[in-house]
Amino acid sequence: MALYQEQSLKLYNSMTGEKEVFTPINEGNVGMYVCGPTVYSNVHLGNCRTFISFDLVFRYLKHLGYKVRYVRNITDAGHLENDADSGEDRIAKKARLEQIEPMEVVQKYTVDFHNILNKFNNLPPSIEPTATGHIVEQIEIIKTIIDNGFAYEANGSVYFDVLKFNKEHKYGKLSGRAIEDMIANTRELAAQSDKRNPQDFALWKKAEPQHIMRWPSPWSDGFPGWHLECTVMSTKYLGEEFDIHGGGMDLKFPHHECEIAQGEAASGKSPVNYWLHANMLTLNGKKMAKSTGNFILPEQIFTGENDVLAKAFSPNVVRFFILQAHYRSILDFSSEALMGTEKGFNRLMDAYHSIEELPESDKTNFDLDGWIQSCYDAMNDDFNSPILIAKLFDAVKTINNLKEGSLEISKSDREKLKESMKAFMFDILGLKDEASEGNNDGEKLSGTIDLLIKLRAEARTNKNFALSDQIRDQLLELGIQLKDGKEGTSFSLK
Repeated sequence: MALYQEQSLKLYNSMTGEKEVFTPINEGNVGMYVCGPTVYSNVHLGNCRTFISFDLVFRYLKHLGYKVRYVRNITDAGHLENDADSGEDRIAKKARLEQIEPMEVVQKYTVDFHNILNKFNNLPPSIEPTATGHIVEQIEIIKTIIDNGFAYEANGSVYFDVLKFNKEHKYGKLSGRAIEDMIANTRELAAQSDKRNPQDFALWKKAEPQHIMRWPSPWSDGFPGWHLECTVMSTKYLGEEFDIHGGGMDLKFPHHECEIAQGEAASGKSPVNYWLHANMLTLNGKKMAKSTGNFILPEQIFTGENDVLAKAFSPNVVRFFILQAHYRSILDFSSEALMGTEKGFNRLMDAYHSIEELPESDKTNFDLDGWIQSCYDAMNDDFNSPILIAKLFDAVKTINNLKEGSLEISKSDREKLKESMKAFMFDILGLKDEASEGNNDGEKLSGTIDLLIKLRAEARTNKNFALSDQIRDQLLELGIQLKDGKEGTSFSLK
């Protein structure tokens, strides 16, 4: 399966607005940083879409043979309510409302975040650093930025001087925003009166007396700005220049724009070669967001406990639904879409599990290598998972034709087909083969259904057709379809 080596992997770089051939800084190695969650509440499905998208990127790079260092942070301090430099710390606010310690909030929702991504079969990152674990490094980089002339202290807080930076570099190049427009559209807020310019952003904030989370610094007892942690942790673990930085589209401005400015102000180097941004998940046609109340939690989907859902859906089906859209496309969530996804998912799994039963021939009379290459071509085109999934359904049609005898396949190519589908479905897309899980749940289900099939056969032999039909119909209600054939009765999951 080395055909993919003939093609170059291309990424859509948000910085240039173009697809570019991926060339890592160090051959054979990839450094990738993705902005993680602020752990003050349960992670919603829109958040999960971003992390599933970058899990796909991580998996494919590993599949291609790269040694990947994947860093994804946990924001456990410094993220204020309005994403800027005023308001209450989100974690501290939750701690105050629940009358618990801030780190209890952090622990509770970090555990929830890990549990949910584990259910979605996401691989863990190589390193998962926290903002509070890197306070010393954040203070040190602030000192460097001040020494380089791009930040200033005011009444115990430290601000990044955007206008001065823009004279020597360029602020706004990722988002495409002109500094003149920012000046024209910005109004000074009372809480920002220490700033020289409204566009400036905090590197360090002096803590008010009521602020729970605070650390000593040369300027005041306070806390770091939200943007700073990502600059510190990405460069600490990946270097001053690294390959890929990912995150949600909503982080492009100001968060990622500020990261670029901080990195260049500290080292004089542009920190990232390829910027990747995942698009939003919508619900009722609107962006999924906690701030508006327009969101759905993964656990509500897994249990069916939400008014928009007709039934419960497995994490496998939800992951498959997310990957049926390109990571840069808007995806709208609905129960109807999940129903269709579930049917397609079961068709795909049924076809995969039937490969070993395909009749052998001394030849293969279809282009298997061409199909494999088309799957790699899809992924090499900016991780185009919907095209890859379409190619997998082409394979389902081929498998059905092989069953019917209109196509032929040799024993070695049958194994090649199975291994290829396994690689694309499980290793790259990250789906789970629930029917053959190591916990024997699949075997238990299969054994239980086989027992019901035998009882149904006995009922038919005894002409108890009412019981026979009852077994068939009730299994169908549970999503298990019985198929009567010449060689007996088989089943599939709908």
